[in-house]
Amino acid sequence: MEAASHSLARVEEATGRLLTSAGKLDDDQVREPSALPGWTRGHVLTHIARNADGMVNLLAWARTGVPAPMYASAAARAADVEAGSGRRAADLAADVHDSAQAFAAAAAAMPDQAWGAAVRALHGPPFPAIGVLERRLSEVEIHHVDLAAGYSPADWPADFVAAALPRVAASFTGRDDAPSLLVWADGTPGSFPVGPEHPGAATLTVHGPPADLLAWLTGRGPGTGLTTDSGAPLPALPPWR
Repeated sequence: MEAASHSLARVEEATGRLLTSAGKLDDDQVREPSALPGWTRGHVLTHIARNADGMVNLLAWARTGVPAPMYASAAARAADVEAGSGRRAADLAADVHDSAQAFAAAAAAMPDQAWGAAVRALHGPPFPAIGVLERRLSEVEIHHVDLAAGYSPADWPADFVAAALPRVAASFTGRDDAPSLLVWADGTPGSFPVGPEHPGAATLTVHGPPADLLAWLTGRGPGTGLTTDSGAPLPALPPWR
């Protein structure tokens, strides 16, 4: 399937950039704090590796029809990340590399018809297996920023931002803990709703560069460079999930 091949190539390119960053870290640096509260860089790298393992499980589910959970449980996922976080820098980088290679091999072995099979992540509704590729790309790109090793939202490829922005905005839809607003990326023809959908709810429009909007929505940026149509300050957002 051409779409799957293109998406997998994007994942592999993003992984290559991540591995370049990881390869520059020494043993002391991987034990330093990441951009995620309570996590070191070692936690971030281990999480990325275990995510690849989980995605392989979902691809096996789609290919064979035998349910294979992404993780045994949320607690098991957290325990695996904690257990692997204190390793040497070279071991962490090798884990990211090897798990990514296993994911790429599993994706390359997928029959075309299997990409339409429904799978389910740890949380959320079922989705077609082709969505595993976009989810893996988001995992690599966003957590690369969390590594706090010189890669920022400004480095995200434009095609990744364009595809992720509506999906991330939609993830806030219907959440009563989110403000009711529209996000409108510069240079695009339309906006995306965020937050609850109550009839008559006042809606604020937030404008700005696409990468800045995506960073703000995902909690990876303070919203510098974003403006509102009313001139009001940016509203507070709940954690993205």
